[in-house]
Amino acid sequence: MNERVVPEPQRRRRRPTKQGVVLSHELIVDTALRLVGQHGAVALTVRRLGTALGADPSAVYRYFHSTDDLLLAIAEELIARAQDGWQATGDWRADLREIGLRIHAGYRAHPQAALLAAHRTTGRTHEIAAVEAILGILRTAGFPDPEAVRIYHAFVDQSLGFAVLDAAALALPAAAQSADQRVWHASYARLDAGAHPHIAATAHLLAADMGRSAYQFALDLLLDAAEARLAAVR
Repeated sequence: MNERVVPEPQRRRRRPTKQGVVLSHELIVDTALRLVGQHGAVALTVRRLGTALGADPSAVYRYFHSTDDLLLAIAEELIARAQDGWQATGDWRADLREIGLRIHAGYRAHPQAALLAAHRTTGRTHEIAAVEAILGILRTAGFPDPEAVRIYHAFVDQSLGFAVLDAAALALPAAAQSADQRVWHASYARLDAGAHPHIAATAHLLAADMGRSAYQFALDLLLDAAEARLAAVR
């Protein structure tokens, strides 16, 4: 793609596509999300988008400079959906926990897109709003600025890291997911207690726990640590 993006007012004068829809930034991003969800990263091409939209692929040039520009728009859309409806309560720990759970759930809802977009930095409206909100929560709670930035960094990386890890598992074919889970029962649960006493003692717990995300527990651990650090600076 190249520098052919058309200003929004001019886009709106476009005729409907063969499928009777009028192209928009939002429609293209939604369609890209759907295609990636169905077919993975290989679906993120102008040709596939054009086919799905019933439009000439070149029409996408009017909205996005490149496929990377579109990918950043997908990342921004996932951030926007995670923030939608969130309201601060004034309880810094509860507010951070809610934001973290929203980020994690939002990316898990679109696992294929999460693998493509979670590690990107958009510098766009919704991402900026999220950074501002999280830093605002921490600074208002009383964390000194250097500490607020470190906790912000750890909090966001933890949320996105777990989101990508869990998204990768969800993106596996169902047979592969089942096979991975069976390993805990078929292999670990049968290890010799003499050679592996700690695994043998906890094998039933491992089999039960490893099938679910550890994010909520890890998030609470991070918040416990942050709360202890805040108490130390007061």
